[in-house]
Order: sequence, then structure tokens, then C-alpha cells
Amino acid sequence: MKTCLSPFRNVLALLLIAVFGALLLPWQARLQRLERSANFRTVPIDLTLREQIGQSGFLAALSGFRSPVAAFLWIQAQSAWERTEWGRMAALFDTVTTLEPHMILYWDIAAWHMAWNASAAALQDRRQASEALRERASRQYITLGREILERGIRNNPDNYRLYDSLGRLARDREGDHAAAADAFAKAASIPDAPAYMSRFAGYEASLVPGRQREAYERLLALYKLGELQRLPTLLSTLQSLEVTLGIPAGERIRPPSAPPAPAGSGS
Repeated sequence: MKTCLSPFRNVLALLLIAVFGALLLPWQARLQRLERSANFRTVPIDLTLREQIGQSGFLAALSGFRSPVAAFLWIQAQSAWERTEWGRMAALFDTVTTLEPHMILYWDIAAWHMAWNASAAALQDRRQASEALRERASRQYITLGREILERGIRNNPDNYRLYDSLGRLARDREGDHAAAADAFAKAASIPDAPAYMSRFAGYEASLVPGRQREAYERLLALYKLGELQRLPTLLSTLQSLEVTLGIPAGERIRPPSAPPAPAGSGS
């Protein structure tokens, strides 16, 4: 009896699997279209990813559990930071951002760890006797931070936050005012960017030879928006640009009103 039923059960199981699979196909196709339209699963799951995250992590990602795998590896990266294992931390961040390319926080923090923490640690690494080599390593970490942000921007071109971070890196870690001005200006062009992005773009452009007129026009446009934009740095930068550009006296901005003299001061 068992011998006769066994083939029948196998055939029945195969039929059930085939029917169930056929019923799932339209739903699965619709789900894939929705994922593509929402920019999900845009990073290919291939052998390179398999090498990065290991067999178990690869199987989890293949099964659609990218977010939990990325979160787990993110925790490991933070642990590597605490132990100053910069190379391992960089590799883990690379995998995390590969798994979750639209998570802005991952790109931002990864770049910050490289361009600020790892770079500063390299300068203080007394295991490396050569100061020149320490400075070289520090610059390499800053460059790595920039590359992380640039990859993040390619994956998220409509998010101002990564352009903001790129501008800060160029300004504070590379001393490149032209690159900082460009990054802040790009951030300012994105609809939901805060107003200070445009101010930062103007401040940085004012420090670049040949771009003072651009800076003046940007900051003057902000000045004309009203009192909320007339912050001390904006006013002082505008006044300095007016002198540099030779703006006629009648076209210059009005300096802030002087506070009244205290009673009995004689002035």
C-alpha cells in the first residue's frame, strides 16, 4: 500500500507546488514592479556581495532580509570603531551601504568616521614613526570619506543632506572652498533644503578668487528676503564683498542700527 501511494503523493505534491507557484506569479511580478518603482533592491545580489557578507548573510539578503543584515553589520562596524579597527570598519560600512543604498544615515556616518575619526587617529598613530606617512594615511581616510559621500549621492541624488555633508568635508577637512561652495549650492537647489545651505554656498564662494560676484549676488538675494536672513556673518560677508567688488555707496546694504548710547555717556 505504501509503495503504491508514495508515487501518487509525490505527483500530488508537485502538482500543488506548480499550482501554488502559478498563483503567485502575478503577485510576485507586481511586487517586483513596485520595488523597482520605489528604488528598492537596486543593488545586485551577486558573488561580490557574497564575498563581503559571507554565506549566511548572503542567503539572508537573497531572501529579502537586507535591512536586518545591514543593521547587524552596522553594529559590528560600530564595534570596530570602538576598537579602532579602521580597515575592518571601512569594509563593513561598504557592505552596509551596498545592502541599504537609500539609507542616508549609513552613508553619512560612514563618511564621518573615515574623514574625521580615522583621519585624526592616523595622525596620532605613534606606531608609524614617519610623520609624512601619518599625514598620507590621514589624507587617504579623508579621500575615502569623500568617496563614500559621492557614492551615496549617486544613489540618492535628490537628498540635500549628503551634499551638505560633502560641503562640510570639503570645507573643514580638505580646505577646498570651491568644492565646498559647489556642494552647498547643489544642496540649496534641492526643494526641501534649509535656507542655510544657500548662505553656506555664498560664504564659501566669497573665499574663492573670481567667484566673489557669485557670492555677492547669492547673499544679497538672501538679504532681500528680510530680517530673518540678516545674520551677522551674512552682513559682514556682504559688506566685505561690497568693498572688494567696488559696489557704489548708494547700492550698498544698510549696516545694522547702532545700539543707543547709555545715558550719561556723553556720546
